[in-house]
Amino acid sequence: MIEAGEIRERGQWQGPADDTITLDEAQRHRRRMAMVSDGGIAFLLDLPEARLLVEGDAIALSDGRLVEVKAKPEPLLSVEGRDADHLLQIAWQIGNRHLPCQIRDGRILLRRDHVIADMLKGLGAHVHEVEAAFDPVGGAYAGGHHQGSHHHGHD
Repeated sequence: MIEAGEIRERGQWQGPADDTITLDEAQRHRRRMAMVSDGGIAFLLDLPEARLLVEGDAIALSDGRLVEVKAKPEPLLSVEGRDADHLLQIAWQIGNRHLPCQIRDGRILLRRDHVIADMLKGLGAHVHEVEAAFDPVGGAYAGGHHQGSHHHGHD
């Protein structure tokens, strides 16, 4: 089986990819897994540590080909505030619940959850259901694309 042990980060590689692989956010958080590209190339992803592959990264195959990562649209909540201060308060509430989120273009995207949606609406947020690619912000211990473990105690 073709192996892949190197990721070329978005913006750090050139040219058209030989193929693509379309994965949702959970499927893109990997270390070692047999995968099949959209065009049918079977390969073993074998990275030194687990990481989040993001839209535009390229998986370098052992035979020299590149497979570009595409983020599969998934059911999300799009959250907006009345103004920047309100959006910061909403972001704090989301972070306080340790929910993965993507912050972009004056809005916050997070996984669809009716309980969280109701809580955010109760705080005055504008909440809409959307289908979009999900590339959450890495945690404080996550360096770059890599997603690290979250270690600290809670009382």
